Amino acid sequence: MKILVINCGSSSLKFQLINSENEDVLAKGLCERIGTKESVINYTPMGSEKKSFDIYMPDHSKAVETVINFLTDENMGVVKSLDEIDAVGHRIVHGGEKFNSSVVIDDEVIKVIEECNDLAPLHNPANIIGIKACKEVMPDTPQCGVFDTAFHQTMPKKSYLYGLPFEYYEKYKVRRYGFHGTSHSYVSKRCADLLNIPYDNSKIIVCHIGNGASICAVKNGESVDTSMGLTPLEGLIMGTRSGSIDPAIIEFIMKKENLTIDEAMNVLNKKSGVYGLAGIGSSDFRDILKAVEEGNKQAADTLEAYCYNVVRYVGAYIAAMNGVDAIVFTAGVGENNPDIRKIVCSYLGYMGIEIDDEKNGMRGEEMVISTDASKVKVLVIPTNEELKIALETKELVSK
Repeated sequence: MKILVINCGSSSLKFQLINSENEDVLAKGLCERIGTKESVINYTPMGSEKKSFDIYMPDHSKAVETVINFLTDENMGVVKSLDEIDAVGHRIVHGGEKFNSSVVIDDEVIKVIEECNDLAPLHNPANIIGIKACKEVMPDTPQCGVFDTAFHQTMPKKSYLYGLPFEYYEKYKVRRYGFHGTSHSYVSKRCADLLNIPYDNSKIIVCHIGNGASICAVKNGESVDTSMGLTPLEGLIMGTRSGSIDPAIIEFIMKKENLTIDEAMNVLNKKSGVYGLAGIGSSDFRDILKAVEEGNKQAADTLEAYCYNVVRYVGAYIAAMNGVDAIVFTAGVGENNPDIRKIVCSYLGYMGIEIDDEKNGMRGEEMVISTDASKVKVLVIPTNEELKIALETKELVSK
């Protein structure tokens, strides 16, 4: 079965066409700057190099049409016609409490997703645009929705309730939802498989560390706690997001800087995190590490605060699960930055964790990086959200 996986942003569209039988990626790409005269598609068919093409895509409908044209192109295409695409799987950021699993999309599902727009105003509207664009271009092809929040719907109330008047939960569903669920689900299951331990009798902590970052406690195959909250702003210090702060800071800064609430939220989402802390004009950890090597004290303090923040959540989740079998690093920073993995694990010696420096030096490879003597296994597992979406879509369509 050939599954087209779509991940829509406000001005972008990532895609992969996956053969779900052998898990081959037949083609992948990214449409960028949709809605501008500078829109471009990056396209990589299986066995070929990535190529970029300047194509005007005024909206997501045109972007989907462009993707289909490339996939079916006589020279660069990987399928002869749309008939070879069996289903489309959409990444959807927020499903609220409505969805605890992936679903086949119909008009009612779209309506419910739209009701969650105020919980993810930057993400859900773009996801819906992608769904409607695909339905327009491929009206007879099944569409499925895979939610970032679904995996975390197993969290108990003690994990997701905030210390606010309960009426806000009753009226507005203000609670912790968590994100990156597709990644946490895939990586934790893969970890159990690699270690040959039963997934339904395991304690695994997944550190999804990229520009956006979250940590998840997975006990017996279920999410029992995670660092992101009502929105992806809560939790770890991230690339440009502040992560968890004293709520009173918002009012304090607004008064001092004469900011509106929208301006303050823009600071928290786009000007904070390691970008704001390091002060070097970049949120890229390669730049921050280079600055540290050059003796930049502010960058060094930022790196230390970032790693310590990760350790605090890992330690909390070890306590929450009353132990841990494995800690896994994934996503851009987690997969490719040995220094941060080493710093984080250096705090966990009390758990009997020992890192093999040679194995830890590898980047982007699936590997156990702890020593044989380590009492807790530490792994690097590249996440594969697109494959997870494709496999869940296949399961839904097959039913």
